[in-house]
Amino acid sequence: MTLPFSVLLITDWSRGPHWLLGRVARALEAGPGVAVQHRHPGATDAQHYDEGLSLARLCAAAGAPLFVNGRVDLALALDAHLHCTTRSLRPDQVRALLPSRWISTVVHGVDDTASGADLALVSPVFTPTSKPGDTRPPLGPEGFSALAARLPCPAFALGGITPASAARLGHPPGVAVISAVLEADDPAAAAAALLRATRR
Repeated sequence: MTLPFSVLLITDWSRGPHWLLGRVARALEAGPGVAVQHRHPGATDAQHYDEGLSLARLCAAAGAPLFVNGRVDLALALDAHLHCTTRSLRPDQVRALLPSRWISTVVHGVDDTASGADLALVSPVFTPTSKPGDTRPPLGPEGFSALAARLPCPAFALGGITPASAARLGHPPGVAVISAVLEADDPAAAAAALLRATRR
């Protein structure tokens, strides 16, 4: 399946909503091909929903897809897509609840399954810059390609992704990023560079 986006921007709320929403808005100026994943560990239900509403408005204005981490109820409430985490239900368990939404999942190794998913975030491909304490060995280009080849859906590379590192993967179907875009001097230019790195 070919998805209409190849850059998935994952949120980082640690610097506050004003900073994050401004950075996301700039990234979405890169044009079609950018999607957003709402992730905020530790947020209350009300906070998670309110933040999701703000993101949903930005995404709707830009025509960009919005994913919500792990919460089927929030995906339904926000008319969003769903990302299944290692702690949430699996894609095949929630597919019937979200028949017209995209469902992504996380894949870290050969024992992980992406059954029922529309895309898989494969990580860590390179050393993650947003998780300095991550001790998992990076997959590297060969490990990513090997895992991607056995999945039933497109594989998005996650972990240490920059335009330069994405190019080492030979134009993957997609990439998922946090700091490469959010911390960039120009989020729109950074997102555009990643779009170019994923286009065949």
